[in-house]
Amino acid sequence: MSRVHKHRPGETDRDRLCFIPLGGMGEIGKNMYVLEYGDEILVIDAGLKFPDSELPGIDYIVPDISYLESNRDKILALIITHGHEDHTGGLPYVLQRIKAPIYGTQLTLGLIRNKLQDDLPMLKPDMHEIRAGDVIKIGSFTVRFIAVAHSIPDCVALSIETPLGRIVHTGDFKLDSTPVDGRVTDYGAFAEEGDKGVMLLCSDSTNAEKKGFTPSEKIISATLDTLFRTYRSKRIIISSFASNVHRIQQVADVSARFNRKIAFLGRSMTRNAELARDTGYLKIDSKIIINIEEIWKYSDNQLVIVTTGSQGEPFSGLVTMSRGENKSIELGEHDVVFLLASVIPGNEKLVNNTINRLFAQGCEVVYERDRQIHVSGHASSEELKIMLNLTRPQYFVPMHGEYKHMVRHSQLAQEVGIPSRNIFLVNNGEILTFTRNNPPKKHGHVQSGAVIVDGNAAGSIKSEVLKERREISEDGVMVVAAAIDERGNLAAPIAIETQGVFISEDSADIFKELYAVSEQTVQELAGSMRGRANPDALRKAIKTRVRDVLRKRNSSFAVVLPVISVKSADSNNIFEKEFF
Repeated sequence: MSRVHKHRPGETDRDRLCFIPLGGMGEIGKNMYVLEYGDEILVIDAGLKFPDSELPGIDYIVPDISYLESNRDKILALIITHGHEDHTGGLPYVLQRIKAPIYGTQLTLGLIRNKLQDDLPMLKPDMHEIRAGDVIKIGSFTVRFIAVAHSIPDCVALSIETPLGRIVHTGDFKLDSTPVDGRVTDYGAFAEEGDKGVMLLCSDSTNAEKKGFTPSEKIISATLDTLFRTYRSKRIIISSFASNVHRIQQVADVSARFNRKIAFLGRSMTRNAELARDTGYLKIDSKIIINIEEIWKYSDNQLVIVTTGSQGEPFSGLVTMSRGENKSIELGEHDVVFLLASVIPGNEKLVNNTINRLFAQGCEVVYERDRQIHVSGHASSEELKIMLNLTRPQYFVPMHGEYKHMVRHSQLAQEVGIPSRNIFLVNNGEILTFTRNNPPKKHGHVQSGAVIVDGNAAGSIKSEVLKERREISEDGVMVVAAAIDERGNLAAPIAIETQGVFISEDSADIFKELYAVSEQTVQELAGSMRGRANPDALRKAIKTRVRDVLRKRNSSFAVVLPVISVKSADSNNIFEKEFF
């Protein structure tokens, strides 16, 4: 779907600046934002979103970039604010479809290279490393990179000077005065941009509902210290995001104080830790790091194992351990597991199942919120108001959050004096247009939405495949196979197979009725088709009648799949199969 826009008399494309979110509005994740001026496009972030229980079997979800694909010649650059998956995870999908130089900080680009090494090993993207404080010219845009504190090092906000005004894009941030790496949010830079005049502020809304200030990441150190003392005799297993370098640093510091060795488990965790150490973002004495294969040499009270799996990811280190399927580690009563991450919405069931399996293995599991085992990386309400006051924008767009978070953030903006008419709640795909002589307005839209990624395949989120998966996962599937000749008569006995279908105790009677109604259906259609087989009509009839029997006799809503094989005219034993 192309953009809908009407030109004013005398107005040209060079007189308009458009802000177009392709993801990240009204949702957590899938962040992607477009700035378009004339025939130039700047793209900010390319994230993914993790699927919930409504999308069985789906690996992840990325933004629909149809608009970018149809305007690929206009794209000047992809700017990535930081290395989290909800801002970088869509790159393997995006970079197969559009080509543009990528700008990011050292750690961010390193994490992207690791990701592409797995997903697109032959791709060699054009990457440009920047640092906080740098100012670069990209076409008509001048971009200043501003240091911000978050839950991963090397994050930046953006101040983008355009021909029509300055736009500040905060990325993910919080105003942590005592960050683990000592790199605080640059208040002075934001104030400077505010003094120059900010036309539009786009700001992180994730924690807009939370009162006060987000606690410092450093409080985790005290929590870890207490937990290490409490479980002094046990082997400690810590699960966190592989990209959370701050959290890994705190684990390493506490481990050193308690004379424990650290072993990293899992490819992403090991690779990211190596990258962070090589680039100086993670400072761990090499003497305390051991390979996972060497843990047998040490007693339980000498070990800390750091792995992924805090979100219940099926193939992560923690989950394979909880299932007893990990070759390196066998869990038992001698283990305690710390889950150092909050649960992403939609992952609650996966995480809960993992915790239950860990307890069943005999482990102690620490996951309660009141133990202060996780601190958010996003600004709470008072910090958001400080950002609004520092930048003093003429117009404001809340971004990065569910719709309720964006609404609450807009209310905070009004509290600090921004008129409601200057605040825009923009949905994915909507175009917010700025012109020289008129107030901005939401004017038209582009194609947007979500693309599901399942293995190497990508497609529409409305795919019938998802509906079929949900139905099969809930009620199972029954296959009814019928072989008929060219006249439509049965050429072999009916065959019925089930997977995951609950059949009550009188299953023999139910199956007898299913066979009978299937055979009767074949006979009735053969008699009504005047000597010519009609596989399509037979499939529909069998599906309807078998489903009626199941619902009446067994209260089952199983998916019924009739499979009809038609006997070839010149063979007595070969059938051409047609599947429903």
